[in-house]
Order: sequence, then structure tokens, then C-alpha cells
Amino acid sequence: MRLAGVTVEGRGGTDRLLDAVADRLTRDGVRLVGALRAASPDAGSGSCDCDLWLLPNGPRWRITQDLGPGATACRMDADAFEQAVGVAMSRLQAGRADLVILNKFGLSEAEGRGFRALIAEALARGVPVLTGLSETHRAAFDRYADGMATSLAPTEAAVMDWCNAAVATVAEEGATP
Repeated sequence: MRLAGVTVEGRGGTDRLLDAVADRLTRDGVRLVGALRAASPDAGSGSCDCDLWLLPNGPRWRITQDLGPGATACRMDADAFEQAVGVAMSRLQAGRADLVILNKFGLSEAEGRGFRALIAEALARGVPVLTGLSETHRAAFDRYADGMATSLAPTEAAVMDWCNAAVATVAEEGATP
């Protein structure tokens, strides 16, 4: 199983690292599927909106909902999130992926939903998976991975090394009779 997670300290650090890695891999011709957190145009305004950028080439997918001023309930739009998962899953099933990258293994995945089925499908197909991790959901990820995931150093070089090795190994295995 080729599954790896990475955590970068500081708000948005993991998102920035995964964005940089995805950009480099795309330039190198690696076919990506998955979702990264898209930078919000109103970042810094106190807005809690969250969009995902569906790999490889979009669209930008809003996964939060406006509950109005003063709302304290969860703003996640579960239906929109599951639609985004469905788009990513259909891209994986179309067979055009060398690597899956996900912005995080979050609450939905910890509870058995979200991108969890995509992760399982990718691994079953031999497609490596890289995901961001937070300390909040690390224990759930560790239970899910059952000791088979690699924890990566939070540097672009370390993550790129793992991705390149994982993709190369899959290519080599595919080339054998």
C-alpha cells in the first residue's frame, strides 16, 4: 500500500505545501486526481468559506454554505462535499491517475465518509495516495491506515521524493508482464 500523510505546522502550511507539490508534479507530467483547498479570494476577511480545487484542472467547488450572520452551526455543505468526492471518484475510475492528492484526512474521513472511499479505491487500483493530516484527526488516520502509511517530513523535497518514488514503482510494476 502506498499511502502517505504530511503535516505542516501553522495555519495553511499543509495546503501551501501540497499546492506546490501538485504544481511540480503536474509540470513533470504526473497525472493527478484528488482535491486541494483552493485559496479563498476573501482570505483574511474573517470568512469561513471553503472551496476545493478538483485535480487535475478544476473546477473550484464550494463545500461550505452561508448560514447567515451570527450562525454558530457547522457550515460544511455535506451534499456539495459529497458531490466533489463523486467527481474525483469518477476521474479516478476513468483510469487517468498516477497519484491521488487530498488536502486532508479530516472529520468526514475520520467518521467513515468523505474521501475515504476514494482513498480505498485508489489503493485497490495501485494508485498511491498523499494526504494532508492535522493532529486533530491523526489518530483516526492511523487507525484507518493500520500501520501501512508513511509519515513524511514537512518539506517539499521529502514529499516530492516520496511521490516520485511511488509513481515510479507503480510504473515499473505496470511494465512487468
